[in-house]
Amino acid sequence: MNHIRNFCIIAHIDHGKSTLADRLLECTQTIQVVEGQMLDDMDLEKERGITIKSHAIQMEYNYNGDNYILNLIDTPGHVDFSYEVSRSIAACEGAILVVDATQGVQAQTISNLYMAIDQDLEIIPVLNKIDMPSAMPDEVEDEIIELIGCDRKDILRASGKTGEGVEEILKAVVERIPSPKGDVNAPLQALIFDSVFNPFRGIIAYFKIENGIIRKGDKVKFFNTGMEYDADEVGVLKMDMLPRKELRTGDVGYIISGIKESKDVKVGDTITHVSRPCEKAISGFQEVKPMVFAGVYPIDPSDYENLRTSLEKLQLNDAALTFSPESSVALGFGFRCGFLGLLHMEIVQERLDREFNMDVITTVPNVSYMVYDKQGGAKEVHNPSGLPEITMIDHIEEPYIKASIITDSSYIGPIMKLCLDKRGELTKQDYISGNRVELNFMIPLGEIVIDFYDKLKSISRGYASFDYHVDCYRLSKLAKLDILLNGEPVDALSTLTHNDNAVTFGRRMCEKLKELIPRQQFDIAIQAAIGAKIVARETIKCVRKDVTAKCYGGDVSRKRKLLEKQKKGKKRMKQIGNVEVPQKAFLAVLKLD
Repeated sequence: MNHIRNFCIIAHIDHGKSTLADRLLECTQTIQVVEGQMLDDMDLEKERGITIKSHAIQMEYNYNGDNYILNLIDTPGHVDFSYEVSRSIAACEGAILVVDATQGVQAQTISNLYMAIDQDLEIIPVLNKIDMPSAMPDEVEDEIIELIGCDRKDILRASGKTGEGVEEILKAVVERIPSPKGDVNAPLQALIFDSVFNPFRGIIAYFKIENGIIRKGDKVKFFNTGMEYDADEVGVLKMDMLPRKELRTGDVGYIISGIKESKDVKVGDTITHVSRPCEKAISGFQEVKPMVFAGVYPIDPSDYENLRTSLEKLQLNDAALTFSPESSVALGFGFRCGFLGLLHMEIVQERLDREFNMDVITTVPNVSYMVYDKQGGAKEVHNPSGLPEITMIDHIEEPYIKASIITDSSYIGPIMKLCLDKRGELTKQDYISGNRVELNFMIPLGEIVIDFYDKLKSISRGYASFDYHVDCYRLSKLAKLDILLNGEPVDALSTLTHNDNAVTFGRRMCEKLKELIPRQQFDIAIQAAIGAKIVARETIKCVRKDVTAKCYGGDVSRKRKLLEKQKKGKKRMKQIGNVEVPQKAFLAVLKLD
């Protein structure tokens, strides 16, 4: 056990974690030839150049004549995947904090660092990309010292690209990170920190052993679900899974026990023996709380059951996704899904398409609100169509977030304007170093879920970094905005919005839909309504045949007769005709500007 080190790599997005992880694998001869981002195995990860999943791998390293086992977990850097980071941190004793020497400390660096400090991890600060011409190693070192309070000599300088300083990082991992603590003779306690679905072998759970030993063929049970299984295979994670006879305290590995039902494996659960169970489960990480909710519907209604199965399999691999069945008048049966943010929602949609071949329509994303009725009861509402009658509502509270934005001082003006336009309040402003500022805002979550991140990046030329967590619910004046097509409400397009913005938002929605909905053979009225009051209207003119073309003379009454006949036909068509809303219209609401 003294020769095991469990550590993860944490950093802001794009600071070179995965490249550094590749160099560590190369340096320990875990793989011979590195072909770029070895741990990012999903096509999506390679295409976008981002890490979506945490990836665990075991390396062997010889130091001063002793062989050490290093278990590395490479984590994502985007704020939407911070739940993956919290799970990786729960399975480690130390963390390498990577900071880009050209960009310095960013918002996600700080939030991931606090997560690691909360779990009492040993932090090794690493300055990456020092080979770049634009690197500012001394200034960035000052920022790190101010952030962590470490000595300058503790900060390692490295380059994931050239491999410089990688050997020093491995030495620091062995010297500074403590070995796992635990009792080999105690009853088995193993924390599940991830799981994947394999179509041939069922569900494979990844775990870290806190106490005890697990051997192949043991009868084990999952503490929280109470289900019992045989450990058909246990082993360690290299580039492939390598079976072992037994795994001991401090080891990170996998277990295959022929589990077919996805609900039987909960990330954060504890594995123990049936014959000699542990007294209590490991207090792992907290339950994830989704921030953004959207309806996901199959384009073909007969695919409903396939969509349920696909979402269950995806949930195994992505524990932050939550879903429950719902139905819509416009779209039929589907699921109300909870995501951690807009990027997370986009990734889930893309994975459904690629990995499970599911064509889906996603409705307008919204957040959850607390609705209080006049009897004093409260209920959480994720969907505008779930709101009670206006006469029954006493007041509505919406979630507010604590946002931390780190930026260059030259962009303070536009960023403040953006946040204040989104009903934000400035709570704190700190100069970190030189001309870099940290701004803290309280902003309603509903205002940032649609286009806030894109706007922030464009006004700061990609420089500002953004991190947030939900803080509290506050009283708010909200209105439910309905979109009506020919007098029929389209529930999938209805949104909850602030009273002050409702009329302009409704007008912009109607104008956008007018562009996107194809013309029919009858007039289509697009209306935005708050309760019974219509606040905006646009009309899509009908496509009509020129029925008077054959009249090239004669009395005007002949023309009138033909036009009257056409008018009656249009009226009848309008009563029985239905308007098809294209998928683009649902997404248009996201990009109203």
